[in-house]
Amino acid sequence: MLAVVSLFSATSCMSEKKIAYLQGADTLYAVPQQITQAFELEIQPDDELAISVDSKVPELIRPFNNKTLIGGGTTNTSTGASNSYGGQSNLSSHVAYFLVDKKGNIEFPIFGTISTKGKTCRQLAAELQHRLRTSGEQCIADAIVNVKVMSFKVTVLGDVKNPGTQTFQGERLTLLEALGRAGDLNPSAHRDKVLVVREIGENRVTYEVDLRDPKSVFDSPVYYMQQNDIVYVRPNKSVRVKGSTGYLLISIGATIVSMLVSITSLVIAIVRK
Repeated sequence: MLAVVSLFSATSCMSEKKIAYLQGADTLYAVPQQITQAFELEIQPDDELAISVDSKVPELIRPFNNKTLIGGGTTNTSTGASNSYGGQSNLSSHVAYFLVDKKGNIEFPIFGTISTKGKTCRQLAAELQHRLRTSGEQCIADAIVNVKVMSFKVTVLGDVKNPGTQTFQGERLTLLEALGRAGDLNPSAHRDKVLVVREIGENRVTYEVDLRDPKSVFDSPVYYMQQNDIVYVRPNKSVRVKGSTGYLLISIGATIVSMLVSITSLVIAIVRK
């Protein structure tokens, strides 16, 4: 019986090493460490952008109320909104939605075609704000521009509980969060070979992450997800298909181990009496 208990303990220990996430992180990061990865989401083709233009003079932002200039979008003009001037003010605010085309461009009122390629929301906002404030007769001296990606999608496939494509609000999503939203990995999944496919410009790049290794996770270029990322979790070869012989053998083995543990516990309890 002791041999059975020893075997079970060894198996449990080995299983934990195979499936536990971020092993050693408690000691590796015992002392707080500065986050070195600077995260800013770059604008990508097919992104939907919300761009707001604020000014104290409503007449100056009238050109942005022309819906025909904003394909497929909606506009909203309001006054007395809370803004970067602080608290409630008399700023007029216009918010419009722009779809980035395949070439990375948007059609912006007054200025026409604007390239968003390689730019973050902060950089695009700064560019538009500068141009609005310095565009001669059409300038808006007090213009404040904000740009936000409305949502982006990430696809998680493979050996997870809820595979599929999901749309996320906001601009910050980590790999761990994406896997969590997919219901986490199944027990049969490989933790050490999580594949992430990313499109960078005209290139498709792949990365591999070991979820058991905290440095592999936190230092990875794909720790922060980007638009259209694909995450693939490899299944254990012996359980690729539920109902296969490998899957059946593992299930039977787990049942036998469980029965042996129960019997061992019962025998130990009887012997102690």
